[in-house]
Amino acid sequence: MAGTKFAYVRNFELPDPLLPDTYLVCRLDGHSFHRFSDEHGFAKPNDERALQLMDHAAKSAMIEFKDIMLAFGESDEFSFLFRKSTNLYNRRHSKILTTLTSYFTSCYVLYWSQYFPDTPLRYPPSFDGRIIVYPTERAIRDYFSWRQADTHINNLYNTTFWALIQKGGQTTTEAHATLRGTVSATKHEMLFSRFGINYNEISQRFKKGSVIVREIVAPESSDKGENLEPSMHLTRSEVNKTREESPERSGVPDPPTSIPPHSPSTDQCETPPFDPLRQKRFKSKKKNKLETTVEVLHCDIIGDEFWLARPHLLEN
Repeated sequence: MAGTKFAYVRNFELPDPLLPDTYLVCRLDGHSFHRFSDEHGFAKPNDERALQLMDHAAKSAMIEFKDIMLAFGESDEFSFLFRKSTNLYNRRHSKILTTLTSYFTSCYVLYWSQYFPDTPLRYPPSFDGRIIVYPTERAIRDYFSWRQADTHINNLYNTTFWALIQKGGQTTTEAHATLRGTVSATKHEMLFSRFGINYNEISQRFKKGSVIVREIVAPESSDKGENLEPSMHLTRSEVNKTREESPERSGVPDPPTSIPPHSPSTDQCETPPFDPLRQKRFKSKKKNKLETTVEVLHCDIIGDEFWLARPHLLEN
């Protein structure tokens, strides 16, 4: 930046780094989405198209920001978990929050027509956001348990509330009065006895929310150690990695690594001299680089099973 006499104004900008070595959770909420859902005719109590659109925007954000390990969404809300050691934007609070919020909102608008082809946007949607830092794995698990428990409580209430209106003929005021002070068992009974709705049969998406997780892809290997010619979609290093990791190929010499893909002859190619230091660096790099994929699930994250199956989510 040019060193002009006006540059002193930068001194008024305050640094806002987030605490190091802590988990970051960024939660985004739709701004005035009660009005937005009414204006765009969302189905009540749940509009699957709107939820799928939220999932799509969240998944796109996770693909864009590699340090996001997990996201959880319900209704017009999504929470994103950044890995503990992330150094995204030097952990600047304002930079992370504004970039993720604007990217998510842009994706929501970009993909809108895929889920609402007959409903043009009447006005731009917006989301607000906040970042919370958590020091321990226990706190992270409790945070996501809190959000999923909230999903169940809200969905049970809304399902019963809209059944009273749509099938019971009550007004919104009457429905709120009917449900005031009721417990879960009462709502279950009301749904089944009055409207024939078995809450246990309702979609898991509505009851448990959307869990978007970064999964580790297990390396593929050949069953017989055969047919290991380079794929059109693999680099040479990826092909060599497949060969090295195949247990059936132990003791079987690999072809010279200097042969380019689809080379018709080996007459003009020589194997490069063995370099132990170079090989050590190459193996170290391979160990640290894992292939991942982003998947959308609708499962329980309060119990241990989900977390025990995915220890990488909370590893530093």
